[in-house]
Amino acid sequence: MSGHVSRRAVLGAGIAAVPVLSSGVAWAGDDGHAGDGTLRVTDPGSYISFTGGAFSLVGASVAVSADDHPGVVRVAGDLRDDLERVTGVRPGSTVSRFPVLIGTIGRSPLIDGLIASGKLDVTGVRGQWETSLQTVVEHPMPGVERAFVIAGSDQRGTIFGAYDVSYGIGVSPWYWWDDVPPVRRNGVWVLPGRFTQGTPTVKYRGFFINDENPSLGTWAPAYFGAGKAPGFPGGFNADFYAKVFEVLLRLKGNYLWPAVWGRAFAEDDPDNHKRATEYGIVMGTSHEAPMMRGIEEWNRHAAGGTDPYGGTGEWSYRRNSEAIRKYWRAGIQRMVDQDFEGVVTLGMRGNGDTSLPDGDGIELMQEIIAAQRQIIEEVTGKPAAETPQVWTLYKEVQRYWDRGLRAPDDVTVVLTDDNWGNIRKHPDPAEPTRPGGYGLYYHFDYVGVGRNYKWVDTANLRNVWDQLHQAHAYGNHGLWVVNVGDLKGNELPTEFFLNYAWNSDRWGFDSLEDWERRYARQNFGVALAGPIAELLAEYGQLQARRKPELLNRRITLVDGQVVYDDQETPYYFGHRELERVTEEWRELGKRAARIGRGLPARVQDAWYELVGYEVQATANLYALRKAEFMNLLYAAQGRSATNDRATEAGLQTDFALADRFNSQVADGKWAGFQTQPHIDYGDVDRYGPNAPWQQPEINNAAIPDVLFPAVKRIEVPEAAGLGVAVDGADDAGQWWPGGASTGARLPEFSPYQTRPQQYVEVFNRGRTPFDYRVEVSAPWLRVSRTRGRVEQQVRLEVSVDWSKAPAGRSEAELTVSGAGESVTVTCVAAGVSRRGLRGFVEAGGYVAIDAEHYDRAVGEWRRLDGIGRTGAGLTPWPVTGPRLTPGGSSSPRLEYEVSLLSDAAQEVTVWAYVSPRNPALGRQGLRYALSFDDAEPQSVDIITATGSDDGTMNTGWARNTSDNVNRTSTRHAVGGAGVHRLKFWVVDPTVVLQRLVIDAGGLTATYLGPLESLRV
Repeated sequence: MSGHVSRRAVLGAGIAAVPVLSSGVAWAGDDGHAGDGTLRVTDPGSYISFTGGAFSLVGASVAVSADDHPGVVRVAGDLRDDLERVTGVRPGSTVSRFPVLIGTIGRSPLIDGLIASGKLDVTGVRGQWETSLQTVVEHPMPGVERAFVIAGSDQRGTIFGAYDVSYGIGVSPWYWWDDVPPVRRNGVWVLPGRFTQGTPTVKYRGFFINDENPSLGTWAPAYFGAGKAPGFPGGFNADFYAKVFEVLLRLKGNYLWPAVWGRAFAEDDPDNHKRATEYGIVMGTSHEAPMMRGIEEWNRHAAGGTDPYGGTGEWSYRRNSEAIRKYWRAGIQRMVDQDFEGVVTLGMRGNGDTSLPDGDGIELMQEIIAAQRQIIEEVTGKPAAETPQVWTLYKEVQRYWDRGLRAPDDVTVVLTDDNWGNIRKHPDPAEPTRPGGYGLYYHFDYVGVGRNYKWVDTANLRNVWDQLHQAHAYGNHGLWVVNVGDLKGNELPTEFFLNYAWNSDRWGFDSLEDWERRYARQNFGVALAGPIAELLAEYGQLQARRKPELLNRRITLVDGQVVYDDQETPYYFGHRELERVTEEWRELGKRAARIGRGLPARVQDAWYELVGYEVQATANLYALRKAEFMNLLYAAQGRSATNDRATEAGLQTDFALADRFNSQVADGKWAGFQTQPHIDYGDVDRYGPNAPWQQPEINNAAIPDVLFPAVKRIEVPEAAGLGVAVDGADDAGQWWPGGASTGARLPEFSPYQTRPQQYVEVFNRGRTPFDYRVEVSAPWLRVSRTRGRVEQQVRLEVSVDWSKAPAGRSEAELTVSGAGESVTVTCVAAGVSRRGLRGFVEAGGYVAIDAEHYDRAVGEWRRLDGIGRTGAGLTPWPVTGPRLTPGGSSSPRLEYEVSLLSDAAQEVTVWAYVSPRNPALGRQGLRYALSFDDAEPQSVDIITATGSDDGTMNTGWARNTSDNVNRTSTRHAVGGAGVHRLKFWVVDPTVVLQRLVIDAGGLTATYLGPLESLRV
């Protein structure tokens, strides 16, 4: 090609705006500035400056060759729109003295001419996958003084390069989906140098829109218009998918599984595949939809014992194989005829996300995959290996692999998580190398066993990082796709997932705070980015304690069996646990409101959509649940305060917050979106036997929430009646004088206790107020108020004056009198001298230790702050390490010094709280070991010990994932009181230790475990 480029060879097309997540710091330098011609790999948009540079973008035209890929021509228009959003100046579309030139190497005459003339150096970019170059070129062609060139190695490389600029100038990837306005700038420059964002770590990166009813399924057809398939108005059309494709590309994703709940991508709009091609998107189909056909395409046309292919209508390869093969052939033929880029799903599952009705014989699956590959070869006219294919080992499909079935080497084998964010299997280093590599299917949304979680973002970014890091470390780089539900509502984890898939080495654990600040800055500005990032991190950790949908389910073990109670709080009244977690959410809600008030008016809609709603609504839900379960407790005790707690104000607040989202935000743009029920789970009487796991719905249509379990109202007598409740007894339903068979007793007092102060509640069982009086039998026993008047109830804190208490164990009583009755409460003080104590000190018959507070670490460990339900986690490093035999002097371990005070405790039980991981390492089980002092380590398989099976998703597994912790115990002979050293030994990598709790005879049930013990 001639070195001279004519202006007439260039078509000025509108350039699209790109929302950029500015990371700010180049990997190779402080600002990414490179004047020596070196190609610098930078964070997104970090070569953009608002104070000066080599090229001004204000007023620059944006030009692209008409011969380039359609997706490149289109993105030029987006970049133009973005520049106008930021600068207020509409760019021209022809080559000017100072243009932005966009094009693909080997496709754009504009770019190829610059290369041929020696003006553009594409070394390090040409021939790469989806790689871009941004650089300022002096005098690139006649009449052009200076140009900013965005060149791509291929179509998406160019698209990503353009959107990277948009990100850098301040356009959020979520500008449309969350109404994020960019900051207006009078000056926007490009720094000198040659810049790239590198080649992606993972080849195909995308998400799955799924479980989209009622929210997205209600909103999208109303906003974009009905689907175009006759009789299926709820389908999603090409205008809807255009917005999905755009945000996917802005996030540097390239791959999509389209919505499937009653929807068929190819039929709902004949232009859907065409629109994907126009944007440069790679289309796929989900794990249950082989051969480029959504399962709904079969369901719509196969009924009444027939199907369009001359078969029986059964989704059974054994009984209807000829028809199914014809159906599959049509899917591949459509891909060829419409010439869209796709990755073909292989294999076969049952209709409706179930196992294959034909059984799980390996020979049958081999036959199915062989038939599918034969169809691919016959229809495309090429070897099957030249068409990208995946086999997704979702749920029961993994059993085929575990039993020895292997797909052909060119097929990408997609491994999966357990639907709750814990990966089930990593590539086995002992396996032969697969040219097709491996992939990952992950979840931020789920419908199924345990319970649906669909309402708000509940991903803890620290946990997500840990799992993605493991996948990366084990060489899983072929294709990553994440279930994002409605997409809207899961913006933060979706963006992180795709950022990490793009450059896994960039985002180490220590960079997560930086990532959160950049996310906050991109969407809300720099002023409050720090506080917003901190809020988001705490939100993620609090949500990860338990999905909000599960706040009315307690899971316990009774005689070794897992028992669900869907009318009970998972948190306990003991240790004031329910009060404390509710208060944490209340404080978070207050912080969010305070930050929101400090943001400018122009970002208030974005704030509510991205942060404000999810924080406020979850905080309200916790307050609602606390009031609900206090009401039920009070009703059982006959308290006069019962009916005051029977209010459904929290439910009305929940509705009001959703209504604001639907009707006020963005002038009603999101009408109908915030309609996901999340409170009435478990209400079998209202909506049937699926209620324990399925969202509230009747005839497959979601119904509005009611409060379940329902609050109670009681008849309160006129006459006053004394009632006494004591700390620690409410969980057993005990109260006095008439609600217990044993005497009232407070939890043991200790000078080393960290539990909240013990208390007695004096309550009225009638409507007439009464006076109360408290008397104590020992001078060392203190009560916060010894007399007063009870209208409904009074809480009295009880404490010990240790300067007056005798040494050793002492017992005293307090007596509450009122309304003509009295109740005596036993109080025990365990006074022990501080002399000789070291480490964590027993109090109340237990020691609670957070993993990060070890006394000694042997071997390499990684602290993962915020990954635990209450704090950090510790995990052996690297995650690819071998299985070890514990016990040697150099064996990796954590050591904790503890002081046990109970002489009677010749044996203790140690509970290890670890993250609920699966045996993903190609061998049986997942193990750690524990010991005291010089005793032999006891090895524990957390899978066997809890009965967890991630394949069948049994109740043992569901308990671990619902509680988001795996708790196992060991018994140890310690020989009584004294200072001891507890050792946690490495056996398997990927185990994440959160807490250790020693039960010396006084541990009572809580959800999170007691507060950490005092350390001396």
